[in-house]
Amino acid sequence: MNTVQIRRFATRAELDAALAARLEQAITAAAASGGGAIMLSGGHTPLPAYRQLAARLRHSGAALHGKLHILFSDDRYVPADSEASNYHASRPLLDALALPAAQVLRVRTELPLEQAALDYEQRLRALLEQGATVTLGMLGLGADGHTASLFRSADLARARGHLALAVSRPDGLSGVSVTPEFIARIPEPLFVIAGAGKEAAIAGLERGDPGVIAVQAVQACPRCAVWVEQAAEQGA
Repeated sequence: MNTVQIRRFATRAELDAALAARLEQAITAAAASGGGAIMLSGGHTPLPAYRQLAARLRHSGAALHGKLHILFSDDRYVPADSEASNYHASRPLLDALALPAAQVLRVRTELPLEQAALDYEQRLRALLEQGATVTLGMLGLGADGHTASLFRSADLARARGHLALAVSRPDGLSGVSVTPEFIARIPEPLFVIAGAGKEAAIAGLERGDPGVIAVQAVQACPRCAVWVEQAAEQGA
C-alpha cells in the first residue's frame, strides 16, 4: 500500500450523506459499464447510508441494475434472515435495487461452513474471470485493527492463495471473509470508519503500521481511501 488518502467528516450525518452519494455514483457507473461490481461492508457503520440510498432509489424509480453485481466483504455464519447477518442488514438497499438473485453474491450460510466459504470463493473467482471490476470496495475497521472478518495474522496466513475463507470470530461466531488476494483486485478500497475507541487503529492505518491487520489486508493495493468520522479519532 503506497498511498492512503484520508477524508475527515465533522459529523456522522455528513459521513452518511457522502457515503450514500458515493454508493449511488458507483452503482450507476458499474451498472452502465456492463460488468461492474460493488463490495459492501458489514457492521453498523454503513447502514444509514444504505437506508438513505434505498429511499432515494425507491423515490426515483430508476432502474440501475443492468449487469451490476453486489458482493460482501464478509458475513457471519448465521441464517440469511438473522439480525446478525450483513446480507440481511443490507436488504433495504438490495430490495430497492431489485437485482436478479444471480447478481447478488451473498455467503450461502445454509451450506456447511467450509463449503459456504468454497462456494463464495468460486463465485467470486467466476465473477473476476468474466471481466468484472470491483468499482467500489468498502471495508470497515475495528478497534482492534481488523477488517472484513480478518482478525488474526493466522487468518492472513491461511488466506494465501484464496479469495475467500472460513474464519473463527472473537465473538464466538464463525464467518466467511474475502481475503487480501481478493482485496488486491480492488483499485482503491474504501475504509468507512465511525464510532468510539478506534483512534489507535486509525492512526496505525494512516501510517501503514504492519502490526495492524487491516494494513496487511490492503498491502497489495497501490492506494486506499479512508473516510472517517472525526469523533472516531478523538476517542469520543
